[in-house]
Amino acid sequence: MDGYSELKVDARLQTKFPGLKAVLIDLEGVSVKREVEELEAFKGEVVERALGAWTLDQLREEPTFRAYRDFFWRVGVDPTKTRPSSEALIRRMLRGSPLPKINSLVDTYNLASIDSAIPIAAFDVDKLSGEMLMREAVKGEEFMGIGMKKQVVLNGGEPVVTDDERLVAIYPYRDADLSKVTLETGKVSLMICGVPNIGGERLEETGALCVEYITRFCGGVRA
Repeated sequence: MDGYSELKVDARLQTKFPGLKAVLIDLEGVSVKREVEELEAFKGEVVERALGAWTLDQLREEPTFRAYRDFFWRVGVDPTKTRPSSEALIRRMLRGSPLPKINSLVDTYNLASIDSAIPIAAFDVDKLSGEMLMREAVKGEEFMGIGMKKQVVLNGGEPVVTDDERLVAIYPYRDADLSKVTLETGKVSLMICGVPNIGGERLEETGALCVEYITRFCGGVRA
């Protein structure tokens, strides 16, 4: 895969969920700002596309969203309370709520997630140690996610992503606070999050769209 790499998945987790995979793409030289005027205009185009493409009833039956909801149920997460991120963003627009504003890079990959219907995560590479791995959580491991007020203690068995030192995500719906993208981020690792029944080609296409959007509004090149 030119410009892409697959996130390594522990054999035990791969056996439990055949076809589980995620694609990683590193970009360097990105410029993250609080707001970019051209991006705000582009958000309106994406919202218009989504409102023309979806209804709430369609979201319930569409195979892509069902694949993520099925995975959430299997890992013990109720997807009617914790939605897959791409579905949550689209539902937000259909209900007339504004898109969240975090920073230019996060806002941009959220737009790629809306257009592709695939969840996307991102990590500040300078805050990572070594290579990332997806595995099952060990009972008692602690995790501090973005927006959390205190750490959660994991039951064990949850799919998680870790670097060489700590957990960086509960896959595929919560990223760690310590490795989040900020205005100081210059190099980012994008994670295009797949689940069983979502093919690798679909993830690569989403990755290409995400890179197109980010380099358009935040600059950068593939590392």
